[in-house]
Amino acid sequence: MEKETGFVGKAEEFLQMFKKGEEFTKELLKENEKLRYRIAQMEESIQRSADEARIKLYENRIGLLEEDLNSLKKRFRQVEEENKDFASKYIEVEEENNNLANLYVASYQLHSTLDFSEVLRIVLEIIINLIGAEKFAILLIDEKTNELVPVSAEGMAVSEAPKVKIGQGRIGSVAKEGESFFSDDLAGAAELNPLEPIVCIPLKIKEHVIGVISIYKLLTQKEGFTNVDYELFNLLAGHAATAIFSSKLYTQSERKLTTIQSFLDLLKEKPRK
Repeated sequence: MEKETGFVGKAEEFLQMFKKGEEFTKELLKENEKLRYRIAQMEESIQRSADEARIKLYENRIGLLEEDLNSLKKRFRQVEEENKDFASKYIEVEEENNNLANLYVASYQLHSTLDFSEVLRIVLEIIINLIGAEKFAILLIDEKTNELVPVSAEGMAVSEAPKVKIGQGRIGSVAKEGESFFSDDLAGAAELNPLEPIVCIPLKIKEHVIGVISIYKLLTQKEGFTNVDYELFNLLAGHAATAIFSSKLYTQSERKLTTIQSFLDLLKEKPRK
């Protein structure tokens, strides 16, 4: 009986130890589960942190790229404006070069002949083509009468252009003072009054005025004058004045030479018997 009691006690003790081992194993499994869950949480946190850092990095990169893009857009707009400005200046320079080339050709034509009528014709063409005038007259000073006398005209008969005393009215003042006149109203009704031109340019050789160009009406497509036009006026006035004066002197000298030659020929003729 004592042996059986001892065996049963040991068996119970073994069962108790087994139960404790089982409980300890369960606790270990629970702790292991907790640890695995904690590890999973930590891994998820680390992953989330990595993702957040990566997102932050991407956001920073996107911000930098947007700044670069905005900078490029701003630079593009600046370059675009510069190109427009260059294109505008190129057109202006091209127009000025064309005008200067036309003036050079016109000046060459003016000084290519000493025929007075031909010179006046060339001056008329220059005023029409370069200045864009439709109605105008060229008046020269008659030293004997001290008045401006029309010698050529366009858009009107020469007889319709006025004879003006030096210093009288707008035309006479321009001839006396040697300063150009430009009306504020280029599209006005000045063409109705030949004494009131919208533009009046003195024909000058240095400071000596030999006549004026009186413009009464511009061509329809000519809305106003540019800086180049004013330069052309000044250059034209000098070249035209020189050409007109030279051709006029030459024509007068030719007439005198012809008269003298005719007189000499008469003297050389043998008297009739």
